[in-house]
Amino acid sequence: MKWIAFFAGVLIAIQTTLAQQTPVSAEELKSRLASFLERFPASDADKDGQLTMEEFRAFQGSGGGAADMEARLKQALERFPQADVNQDGTLSQGEFRAFQQKRQAMQREQAAARKPGAQPTHSDVAYGPHEKQRFDLWTVLGAEAPTPLVIYIHGGGFRGGDKAGVDGTILKACLDAGVAFASMNYRLSDVGPYPIMMHDAARGLQTLRHRAKEWNLDPERIVCYGGSAGAGISLWLAFHDDLAYPESDDPIARQSTRILAAATLNGQSTYDMHTYRDWFGVPDLPVHDALPAFLGVGSGEELEKESVKVRMLDASPITHLSEDDPDRVYMFFNRPNTPVTKDTPQGEWVHHVLLGLKLQEAMAKLDKTCIVVAPGLESDDPFGSVAAFVVAMAKGE
Repeated sequence: MKWIAFFAGVLIAIQTTLAQQTPVSAEELKSRLASFLERFPASDADKDGQLTMEEFRAFQGSGGGAADMEARLKQALERFPQADVNQDGTLSQGEFRAFQQKRQAMQREQAAARKPGAQPTHSDVAYGPHEKQRFDLWTVLGAEAPTPLVIYIHGGGFRGGDKAGVDGTILKACLDAGVAFASMNYRLSDVGPYPIMMHDAARGLQTLRHRAKEWNLDPERIVCYGGSAGAGISLWLAFHDDLAYPESDDPIARQSTRILAAATLNGQSTYDMHTYRDWFGVPDLPVHDALPAFLGVGSGEELEKESVKVRMLDASPITHLSEDDPDRVYMFFNRPNTPVTKDTPQGEWVHHVLLGLKLQEAMAKLDKTCIVVAPGLESDDPFGSVAAFVVAMAKGE
């Protein structure tokens, strides 16, 4: 949908410039033409890598832009059949604009609903010396007995993100159900590579367990969930062997890192580039931009080193799956199960539903349940949402 809006926006901007309705600088016009060329390389008639006004006019007059728009509208219809209001099997630009406006309004409403309403009971609690080793905690006010706990771990490709991005609807669902809630930051790949992200989350979890009595938490009833990178960390904690050191002089290090269940939003079950290529059947799938820093290598070529291959596997949650792990995982994806090629944008394949289906297959072999939810995918989902799942798992329902 973004590319259709992009086409329309650039086309209108250039046409406006031609009509001299809004004066723009030569640099701005050059930038707009370059953006148009990037999306429509066929407009460069002489193939010199630069789009002139004459080439733009010729491309527009030839119907090239219209033909491309028609193809993209067809592709949009396949992804969003509900946009075809009159159900004639063709998506018009008018129908698309109306659908886009309605969807954008819905997204604004959802974004407003996701903003946390209640302030944390305890803010920026440190679990380590680094500024990123912090979490916020919402306790259940007035609870007489220790309450279960849900921990949110943010996404961002291990390069960004923040605990402030917590979904307010899930936070509210937990607190309304008598479940405490924590949102956790962790060191990113600009500080160091794997496993510091996973170990930070484990240390934060251990800190919460260590102070459970102080905050009226039930240390035995903890569930984790997250988006993208945070989803991968949540799965890693769910499947990895306990990182507790019972003989440690540090009372926090003696705490368990095991959790009852994990839920994910567009999450990854692997961080092994070779596994991605194998699962998608694309041997030349380009390396994701976030992987080199996450794995501590300078370039994609280093992923062929045996030591790096071992690190990729160890970073992958599915590697650690075993019989003593949680019996249920919930994985939500917002894109359908579409084919992947070497030209598929990295943001699509790294959040692909196949990553959930592969984990579902592996868990089924151990008689465990991985619920995978995605557009167009049949799913036996008794919970209906990530919020309902994490609450049920935390409370033992």
